Amino acid sequence: MILTLHGLIGLVDTAELRAAELVSNAVRHTKGPAALRVRRIPEGVVWIGAWDTDPQSPPVAQSLAEAGELEGGRGLGLVMACADHWGWQPSARFGERGKFVWCELGFRATAALSPV
Repeated sequence: MILTLHGLIGLVDTAELRAAELVSNAVRHTKGPAALRVRRIPEGVVWIGAWDTDPQSPPVAQSLAEAGELEGGRGLGLVMACADHWGWQPSARFGERGKFVWCELGFRATAALSPV
């Protein structure tokens, strides 16, 4: 919805996939609340972050080739493969310690192809 309101409908599917992976990791691997934040950064980037209550770093992301046929462990690899940048940072939200795992989605090239 946010991307559509900003005229970036071409990025919706990719952004939804990344957001779903980040939030599902936050819910699956931590105890407590989780939150999603999406914002448009002035530098021409959409920032998608999932907050959870575990202040520890996320597991090392495996590439999709490394994850192979594993039952799990492909979520961050998928984010890593699709994102322009991704990472994590310690944070506090709702009065609790935790972290944001985030990715960035650039839209300059897509916006340039959109009709005016």
